[in-house]
Amino acid sequence: MSNFLKRYIAILLFGTSALLNASSLTESVRAPRLQDSLYFDNEPIDKRSYDDLKAKYSDDDFIYERSVDQSGWWTRFKQWLSDIFKDLFDLNSDAKASDFTDLALTIFYVVIFLLVVFFIVKAIINKEGKWVFGKSSDKSIIPVTDLENNIHVTDFSTLVEEAEGSGNYRLAIRFYYLWLLKALSEAELIDYDVEKTNSDYYYEITSEATKKEFSYTSYLYNYIWYGEFDIDDLQFQRAKKAFTRFLNTIKV
Repeated sequence: MSNFLKRYIAILLFGTSALLNASSLTESVRAPRLQDSLYFDNEPIDKRSYDDLKAKYSDDDFIYERSVDQSGWWTRFKQWLSDIFKDLFDLNSDAKASDFTDLALTIFYVVIFLLVVFFIVKAIINKEGKWVFGKSSDKSIIPVTDLENNIHVTDFSTLVEEAEGSGNYRLAIRFYYLWLLKALSEAELIDYDVEKTNSDYYYEITSEATKKEFSYTSYLYNYIWYGEFDIDDLQFQRAKKAFTRFLNTIKV
């Protein structure tokens, strides 16, 4: 076999082999790739619901940072009070201190409310309720009524007798004191005015002996009338003696 023929057969075989390899490569490229299998879960889903999570986790236990710089004065006051209680009672959390503060403030509100109700009821029951709503005994000797405005035409002797006869000793002492002011005014020892105080009348009196008597009877009047103390017959007789003795010494 000639060399030319051998070369031709070799080239033919090489070309055929190359064509077969190219065809095989093309088929492998065109062949679909196998994919891993996937598991699909078709079980029903248990749907969970949460009610008002924002409100649930807004409690003091879930507040980790507190900012009161831009809060109102009441919030700052409660925070200040809460910090005091926390240090005072060695509370181990801000939540406990806050709860204790709320409890203390609630008790305070209740006590204030009860006190207000007490004073209102007492003022209503007490006919002379002006000691709550009006001037105190140091500012005004007596409430302004028709009796005090007409002191110079009032028969205090009869009023005292009626009050004493009914056992109303406090009222009798009140009439005695008004009677005394009437006598001092008519004797021109004082200038009577319903708005004047005991101290005003005291400094108007020039006689030291009269000042002493007036000071003592004023004390009796304030103690018995404004103090609202119930006095027995013996105590009344002692006070009555002091007033009648003073009245007898005043010269009109």
